[in-house]
Amino acid sequence: MCLLLGMTAALHAEEIKPDSTSAVPLYTQEELVGLINKNQHLQRVKADDCQLLDDIKARAEVMALPSYQFLYGDMLAYGVCLDANVELGVHYMRQAAQQGLAAALEQLGRYYDTGKLVQRDKAMAITYLREAAAQGNLAAQLRFVRLLNDGHGSPRDFESAYHWLFHAVVADAKVHKQIETALAQLAEKMPESVVKRARLSN
Repeated sequence: MCLLLGMTAALHAEEIKPDSTSAVPLYTQEELVGLINKNQHLQRVKADDCQLLDDIKARAEVMALPSYQFLYGDMLAYGVCLDANVELGVHYMRQAAQQGLAAALEQLGRYYDTGKLVQRDKAMAITYLREAAAQGNLAAQLRFVRLLNDGHGSPRDFESAYHWLFHAVVADAKVHKQIETALAQLAEKMPESVVKRARLSN
């Protein structure tokens, strides 16, 4: 009787135990963009045991979906689930940026600003960051304003940069203080009338 009960319990446990080899569902565009914005996309691919590599590659290469181009580019650049190929990785990041993906624009702008994976180029950084900032990417807005405060870019960008960052909604007190400081510095470079205009909502 005890043996029978033990076998029954074991069978029941086997039934409810999730199959570790079951297929991982492909990420939706919305889900993937959310992961990218939280910088969790590479961790997710690793957690899924690289099962989606072929699907990710097809959606980047054949379907040319910008979120998948960005994901595939990062995977190549950092050797996640496949051999590292930095040149090809940056190529796919650029493809995603050309299609207007804010995360790709911000990342390339950051890389050109710091010289990571590419040669440092403040003008290129400004170009990419301006586009991402215009889409509301907070990291890009902060870095864009910092570069302007450091003397890079054009005074023609001051008003737009101030406007975008001034209207950013931020819950984190530390980031809010960074924004306050950056805006104060940028305001010193503009006439008061332009600052007042930049503070107006669209």
